[in-house]
This record gives sequence, structure tokens and C-alpha cells, in this order.
Amino acid sequence: MSLARTAQWLLLDIPAAPEAGSRLQHGFAGAVRHALFADTELHGLREQGPQVIELASHARLADCVHDQPEDWPGLLLQTSVSAAALLEHLRRMLTVTFGLHHKGLLSYYNPWTASYFFDARDASELSRWLGPIDRLYWYGGTWADRAMGSLGWQQMVNPRRAVSDLAIEDNLSQHQQDKLQVCLLERHAWSWCRATGHDYGVIWCCLEEGLEQGFTEHAVLDGWLRLRLQYPSATLQLVLSGGTQQERLDSLRQHWRNDPT
Repeated sequence: MSLARTAQWLLLDIPAAPEAGSRLQHGFAGAVRHALFADTELHGLREQGPQVIELASHARLADCVHDQPEDWPGLLLQTSVSAAALLEHLRRMLTVTFGLHHKGLLSYYNPWTASYFFDARDASELSRWLGPIDRLYWYGGTWADRAMGSLGWQQMVNPRRAVSDLAIEDNLSQHQQDKLQVCLLERHAWSWCRATGHDYGVIWCCLEEGLEQGFTEHAVLDGWLRLRLQYPSATLQLVLSGGTQQERLDSLRQHWRNDPT
């Protein structure tokens, strides 16, 4: 039996694919659904936000999700709890804190984000974040997988460790923050790959090289990528002059213009 047909719920990522919301409205208007953002800080965006859709009584929708998963991006959920209990947990996952003073929206319902965030390395951590969800499925992979055309069904099983319930505005672990940072960097490399026509591996190597040089500011990192692609064989100086990242990049650009070897 297909993954889509064994799942009771589809958490549809409408923000990433508004056309999926239109298909849902016109083709499956009778489907029981709940706005994920309802009764949260994002209540005003509930109609444009993710939708939690009951699949159990809509075999045709489940078939569509199985046959054209890229047209229905999101997460498939298996659980034995009520809709109210599931929604409470899913909404609790939306707002997270990290560091000492930072709070943000966690788009875990996006299949690309899910491919980084849901990590089985820490069974206790995974148990807390999955909570009442027994199994989680999605079609996709990492941004690197996407660049290489290596996508497929992903599955995460709840280890069911004895852990405390997820807190309101729970704190992301350093490991989770690191994984999400990789997600952002690989997405940026994928965007550059598409925009320039260069191989993903080339862009990723250039990006890593720039980070090693301390070019972490967004605009400076992009400037570095343009410069490195212009001088792919140029040798890096051991020490770059300048007090800021932009000044160090400018000095390197001048050096390579004068001596690109």
C-alpha cells in the first residue's frame, strides 16, 4: 500500500505552492481541512497558510498525492490521536526560540525544510518534536538532492522515547540550528546553480571556500561567489587586508585583477 494511502492527514504547504490550494478548493472542496495558522499569532494569514487535510475519507485525493507528489507538497501524517490533539501539537511546533533573544516561525511543513529538520540522530529530540505523530512521510530531499535530481519519498518513524511534551515556543538545539543553517546555505547554492548554469558541486565548493574566508554576510558572500566564478583558478592570499568583510573582499578583487594567477 502506498504511503499516501496509509496516512490519515496531509499537511499541505500552500505558502510554497499556492496553486495546490487552488487545486484543493476546486477539486476537493468537500475535504475536511483545518487552517494550521488558525488561533495562533498568524491567525490573520490562516487562509493563505498551510492546511491540515483529512485523507481517510478522500481516497481520490490520497491517490493524487501519491501519483503527483510534487503537485501536493507537504507532510503526510499517521497518528492515533484526535484532530484537536494533532492540531495542538502542530501549532505548538510553529513558533520556536533560538539563542538568547531570538524567536521565529519554523516552516517544518515544507518538504525541503523537513529533510533537514527531522533527523533521527537524536531519538529523544525526535520523539519530542513528533509527539503524537507515529509516522511522517514527505516527497523530496535536500536542496543538494534537488540539484542532482535525486528526490524520493522520505520517512521518519517516532522512536517513542519517554520525553517531556514540546513546550510553547520551545528552544531549538544547536544541532537543529546547524541543520537549518545548512538548509539555507544549500538552498542558496541551488539558486545560484539555476541562475548561472554552473554545476551545483562547483557552486557549493565556492560557497564553502567563501565561508572559510569569513564571508558570512549575505551581500558579501554573493560578491565572493561572483568573484570566484570570474577567477576560478586564482590563488587565495593567506591574509586579506581590510577591517570589514567587504573591505577584505574588495582587496582580494583588486589583487586578482592585478595578478589573477
